[in-house]
Amino acid sequence: MALEVKLEAFEGPLDLLLHLIEKNKIDIYDIPIVEITEQYMDYIHAMQKADMNVMSEFLVMAATLLDIKCRMLLPVEVNEEGEEEDPREELVEKLLEYKMYKYMSQELKDRQLDASYNLYREQNLPDEVKQYRQPIDYDELIGDMTLNKLHEIFKTMLKRQESKIDPIRSQYGNIEKEEIDMEAKTLYVKAYAESHKSFSFKKLLEKQRSKGELIVTFLIILEFMKTGEISVSQEEIFDDIIIISNIAK
Repeated sequence: MALEVKLEAFEGPLDLLLHLIEKNKIDIYDIPIVEITEQYMDYIHAMQKADMNVMSEFLVMAATLLDIKCRMLLPVEVNEEGEEEDPREELVEKLLEYKMYKYMSQELKDRQLDASYNLYREQNLPDEVKQYRQPIDYDELIGDMTLNKLHEIFKTMLKRQESKIDPIRSQYGNIEKEEIDMEAKTLYVKAYAESHKSFSFKKLLEKQRSKGELIVTFLIILEFMKTGEISVSQEEIFDDIIIISNIAK
C-alpha cells in the first residue's frame, strides 16, 4: 500500500526519514533499512506525480538507502581494529545531527514568539539618579601603607638619578630647562599598563631618563590610582609594590 504524505511537510530527505522513523516508532540506532527504504520509495513515486523540481536530493537519498540495503545483504565488513562495520552508521549520524538542529530551530522559534509578547517602556530616570556616581573608597583602593611605600621608592629613585650625574662635567655647559610632554607621558604610562597588566612600580621608574620624567611618572601613577584605573598590592612591608592595571584595551 502506498504511503500518503504531503510534500510540503518535509524540508528534505533527512526530514522525511526522521518522520518515517518517528511515525513507525523505530530505534534510530537500529533502523530496519528494508522497511524504511520501501516507505521512502513509496514517497518518491508520489513525488514524481506531484513535483519534479525537488526530486534530485530525494533521489540521492533513495540511492543511498538502496546502497545500504545491498551492503547489509553482503557479509559483514571488519575495520582495522577488528570491529564489525554497520553500513547504517553514517546515515544514523546524519539523522541525529539533523534532529538536533531541527529541535534547536524549533526552540529558537518558540523563544522568538515568546519575546514578541514582551513590551518594554522607555527609560525614565530622575535627573538626580542619572547624575549619581558611586563614591570611591580611597582607603580600600590604596590600602594600608601603600602610599608611604610608593613615596619611599620614589625618593630612592630620585637618589639614583642624582648619582648618575657626573660631579665634574655637570659644572660645565649651559643649564637648560627640561621640557616634558605631560600628555605624551600619560599616554606612555597608560600604554605600558595596558600591555603589562601587572608590573613592578620600581622597574617602571627605572625606565625614566631624568629626574623630571621620574617625578611626572610618579604623579601620573597617583592620578591613575585616584581614578581607579590601576590598583596596587604588596605582600610584605618592605617588598616591591606591584601595580595591577584595570585599564581595558
